[in-house]
Amino acid sequence: MKGLSKNTLLIIYAAIVLLPFSMVLFTTFKTTPELYRNPLGLPDSWSLTNYQDLFMKESMSTYFMNSIIVTLSSVAIIIFLSSLIAYAIFRLPKKIGYILFGFFVVGMMVPTQVNMIPIYLLINKLGLLDTRLGVILVTVGSLIPIAVFILTGFMKTLPEELIEAAKIDGAGEWKIYSKVVVPLSLPSIATVTIFAFVIVWNDLLYPLLLLKSTEVKTLPIALLSFQGQYLTNYPMIFSGVIIASIPMILAYIFMQRYFIAGMTAGSIK
Repeated sequence: MKGLSKNTLLIIYAAIVLLPFSMVLFTTFKTTPELYRNPLGLPDSWSLTNYQDLFMKESMSTYFMNSIIVTLSSVAIIIFLSSLIAYAIFRLPKKIGYILFGFFVVGMMVPTQVNMIPIYLLINKLGLLDTRLGVILVTVGSLIPIAVFILTGFMKTLPEELIEAAKIDGAGEWKIYSKVVVPLSLPSIATVTIFAFVIVWNDLLYPLLLLKSTEVKTLPIALLSFQGQYLTNYPMIFSGVIIASIPMILAYIFMQRYFIAGMTAGSIK
């Protein structure tokens, strides 16, 4: 009876998740008149016209590549710097480590919207306005505190005996970090990677604030402009949403094992 109840709840949950996604997916194969005529039904013909128009007429490939560059670059820098900082906090004397850790906790408490004007003025003064590099730097700075917070919490659960054994074997700090701490921290690093990837990929605030040219705009800005340009052409908008969702789905599929392990890491020491 318990098993039946559990399976029923899982089926209901799956339906709640899949039905809206299915409606969005089916809409991408419809024309606008067909959508208004039969919004909940299957398309009369499975046409890829909306996807073709996105790439042939609306520079979707440019927006997609810009999002790829900004996201991968930001995530790589975030993981590298935050893991180094977390390791430093982990290895420093407790009092100094707590003080350093406190600075990053304070950084998590500052709302992003408060920094918009100073960030704009700083990036403009550096000559990085309307560039992908400017968005990458701002994104890295905004997400490092939460990444340090997660990785530091995990590294504090690592056995001190492994670190001491590596030191006895003659390993320096860099070797301990790269050969011992990073491999053991892979579940937590994967969690931060997925978390940062989703946030950066979907970020609208910083690109909207710092980017103006079509050549450097990212996908979220493109979808926003499509909504204005195609006010009633929902199939076109939904096609862009599906395209924007593909990298996030693939990232989770390939890294879900590490993500689940990272979510439970540290619960049992």
